[in-house]
Amino acid sequence: MDGRVPAHEVALALPEIAVLATRSRILAVLDAILSPDWEFRYFSFDSRWAPGEEMASMRNGSGDLYSIVFSAAGAFIRGFAHESTMSPVRGGEWWPGLVDRVPEVFASCVAEAAFSRPGAGLEATVCIWRQAGDDRWHTGDIVLPDEDDPDGADWLFETLLDRTCASYLAFAEDYYETEIDKDAVAEIFDQSPLTDELVRRLNPDLRLADLASDLAEIGHA
Repeated sequence: MDGRVPAHEVALALPEIAVLATRSRILAVLDAILSPDWEFRYFSFDSRWAPGEEMASMRNGSGDLYSIVFSAAGAFIRGFAHESTMSPVRGGEWWPGLVDRVPEVFASCVAEAAFSRPGAGLEATVCIWRQAGDDRWHTGDIVLPDEDDPDGADWLFETLLDRTCASYLAFAEDYYETEIDKDAVAEIFDQSPLTDELVRRLNPDLRLADLASDLAEIGHA
């Protein structure tokens, strides 16, 4: 994606909930291999987030992030681009229409303390959701600022939306400042079984056994 691609267009490009969860796990596995230190990872997945809930997340270390909560009710996505015109950090309130139509089944996500600033509510410039029985993703009725990528959705979800490994590979080589084995990344995207050999191709200092706790948290089968 490039240019003005706000949340409602991202919603059109999102895959089914199960596919999105699988893709999120793949990104988390790759980051766990490339960055054994969790604090420096970009993508994570917590299969034990809360009873009956799993959460995928992205954080760039500069205040921009997203969270995706998966549950029996469906999936709720919030993205936060802190420099966006639509950031509640700037105006002190959510952008008009951002959360007005969020179904009651996701009310706990909107009120989640981990997604909020103390006393200020949900940190979000993007809200997208899909209930388990829905045939598509939804966003609020929003009048967007007249600017490129007004809510940050374009770049926040670029890698997540890429069905290939190209976007992740470009991101990882820049973020981790190293050349990365493209074929190894592609194999993990294709959900090839993890082996010591595959892990070493991405991180020579790591073995599959070293990833046991991370893979358990991610829920990687």
